[in-house]
Amino acid sequence: MSGLLVLDRGQTAAALEPAGVLDAVGRALVAVARGEVSVPPRIAALTPAGLLGAMPGYVAGLGPAAKLVTVTADPEHPGRSFHRGLVLLFDEHDGRPLALVDAEPLTAVRTAASATHGALALAARPDLGRVTVVGTGAQARAQLALLATVRPEAQVTVAGRDPARAGEAAALFPGARVAAAIEEGVRTAEVVFCCTGATAPVVRREWLSPGVHVSSVGGSHGPELDPGTVRDATLFAEWTGAATEPPPAGAHELQDLAPGRHVTLLGSVLAGDRPGRGGDTRALTVFKSTGHAALDVAAVRVAYDAALARGLGIRVDL
Repeated sequence: MSGLLVLDRGQTAAALEPAGVLDAVGRALVAVARGEVSVPPRIAALTPAGLLGAMPGYVAGLGPAAKLVTVTADPEHPGRSFHRGLVLLFDEHDGRPLALVDAEPLTAVRTAASATHGALALAARPDLGRVTVVGTGAQARAQLALLATVRPEAQVTVAGRDPARAGEAAALFPGARVAAAIEEGVRTAEVVFCCTGATAPVVRREWLSPGVHVSSVGGSHGPELDPGTVRDATLFAEWTGAATEPPPAGAHELQDLAPGRHVTLLGSVLAGDRPGRGGDTRALTVFKSTGHAALDVAAVRVAYDAALARGLGIRVDL
């Protein structure tokens, strides 16, 4: 077959099979930790409305791909943001463009997969136990949908500023309840997924019980976690630049860490090369996700292969 395969938003979402994305993202995280990818630091052009980010990357066996994504504030809902863009997959042998897909569902699902790997590898309980998802937007919903597939037995709570939106999000996980406030939801949790567009911390150290794991994936515009949480936690990230590069490439929370603070790559834990929690059931662990182009490569390859198998999309000659 010739031509570029183009998937619209619905087709992209349908092709992002949860089990396939979770597996591919796990393999990509290991490849990042072992230095087996080619990914330059993310760059962004700043605009009055937000930013335009560019994330190219190559993972052997999956191909080179690039994402262009805009992050802009939602003027009707302060504290929320839009993420829109495209991901283009190329053939790794001859450079032909293979597929163009919607970046919004792809980013949400691959980010949820990364956060889920963090929880499965670092939580004190393999079944995750009591889980609170902080946030009510697209990323929180993707996280809830993936959890419903991966850990349907978890006890899930959704916490956000808008009870109506929290209730809509909670419907994605059968049996999930809605917390009256973010603090209440976090205080009862054994695992916290923080999925917001926050510009200031929405989770505070004093709310976190001993042994909690936090997967924080938001914070394009500022930190989701307060300094006390970062200070007391064993830290994990997708790549070293999360702590060494300034935002938007690096994480707001991981800037200017104290001398000697170490950030372990999650892929090293998944590969068995580094310990995670290490058996300490009372330790606080934090996986801080900034996104990584290798994860986009993994997810777009899953979408492309699934679309071919299922006959999704249209062909365009360039």
